[in-house]
Amino acid sequence: MRITVDADRCVGAGQCVLSAPEVFDQDEDGLVLVLDPRPASGEHDTVQQAGDLCPAHAITVHED
Repeated sequence: MRITVDADRCVGAGQCVLSAPEVFDQDEDGLVLVLDPRPASGEHDTVQQAGDLCPAHAITVHED
């Protein structure tokens, strides 16, 4: 699994951080930051949920 984000689309809702705080954070403007672009297999479900919950569709989860 690999994660990419489009910070230009991010609206700062924070659903990613609430869903997977070990993988996502927010910068000083509230925009998404990826802490771990290749999370461990144990995180895959929460990362997928974070991507699904993103209201701006700023998170893309790539299955390798």
